[in-house]
Amino acid sequence: MKISLDQFAARRQKLMDSMLPSSIAIIPAAQMKQRNSDVEYPFRQDSHFYYLTGFNEPDAVLLLIPGRAAGESVMFCRNRDKLMEIWNGYRAGPEGVVADYHIAEGHPIDEIDTILPTLLDGLARIYYSIGRDEDLDQQVRHWLNLIRGQVRQGAVAPSELVMLDQLLNEMRLIKTDAEQALMREAGEISAQGHIRAMQVCKPGMMEYQLEAEILYHFTLKGCRQPAYSTIVGGGANGCVLHYIENDQPLQDGDLVLIDAGCELDHYAGDITRTFPVNGRFSAEQKALYQLVLDAQKACINLAKPGVLWDEVHQASVNVLTQGLIDLGLLTGSLEDEIESGGYRDFYMHRAGHWLGMDVHDVGDYKVEGEWRTLQPGMVMTVEPGIYVAVDNENVEARWRGIGIRIEDDVLITDQGCEILTAAVPKEIDEIEALMASA
Repeated sequence: MKISLDQFAARRQKLMDSMLPSSIAIIPAAQMKQRNSDVEYPFRQDSHFYYLTGFNEPDAVLLLIPGRAAGESVMFCRNRDKLMEIWNGYRAGPEGVVADYHIAEGHPIDEIDTILPTLLDGLARIYYSIGRDEDLDQQVRHWLNLIRGQVRQGAVAPSELVMLDQLLNEMRLIKTDAEQALMREAGEISAQGHIRAMQVCKPGMMEYQLEAEILYHFTLKGCRQPAYSTIVGGGANGCVLHYIENDQPLQDGDLVLIDAGCELDHYAGDITRTFPVNGRFSAEQKALYQLVLDAQKACINLAKPGVLWDEVHQASVNVLTQGLIDLGLLTGSLEDEIESGGYRDFYMHRAGHWLGMDVHDVGDYKVEGEWRTLQPGMVMTVEPGIYVAVDNENVEARWRGIGIRIEDDVLITDQGCEILTAAVPKEIDEIEALMASA
């Protein structure tokens, strides 16, 4: 499943339809990043750029110019170069972006300083993501200054810079049927990776060995890169929210928290599961795990059109705080512990985030100062957690060092919601049965 060229073209048209007259949008591609010496990081295209083009090469710039008679889309990209293609692979070239990507006009990237100022002349405004690319910021200023230097010859420079992000962020927040299908597949691949980790886990393994099992499955299914750095935290490491060292042995009697998701054609999966290294929950682990699961279920039950984003989070706070009181980890009343923020010693993040081409995807959570209401086509994570620090002397020793998070990817539908990552078990008995049968 891939996004069709027609849909990329439709996205460009939708963006242009939302722009004011006499405007141009400038959208840069990502660049290769050096890792060390002569080694570069694997290339990953800028999400905005890919969303509008499907073009997966570095060093390119897309222009959208609504109403331009000679063509409303222009792309600058690397020229074909036989020698460089021998070393680094095929390039589409300006002719290729026109022939293969439905772009109206293509030019070599080396000619951008000559051609682009002529396209800016006479326009009123530039839509551009100011501050995201310092080098391109300088180039935009240079192009504007070139036009300003020709005012005596009748040139007119744009006088207004408009942030492009808001328009694109709103477009990307609501997923089309094709995007939903991709994310459904990414969720399934991610889920099967987690199942594999549960099946092979045993005491004495290293955290990185479970990471390797998950990444192997992702790659086997065509996902060469994860959507983010994989977290495999055994024991107290599960209390570190962004733990990525993954270099410690997994101990008998501990839990292991895995936060991992694949990236499929630039769309992310994002799942967290927590399970016992030896396949059996202890009494304390089971009590805290069931509490987190109850909180997640309460959140998912709320995830439907018309519900405020913050209502979902507040449901997790209410369930977790009451549960911590019932278990004796908090001692105040529900109202007092929520008002004072006492629960934050155990639950310090929000219940979820938008998900899409980026794992923490674009889109405002508030609109005009008010929490956004959920709408069909939005995809969000639901991921409450409890983390009892190993040095928390305010609780009994038997609770310390237990970190639990349960996360699923949830698509808001007309009827309610769909859990895209439901294939991986999360009920206590289901997890223990899966691990016992491996």
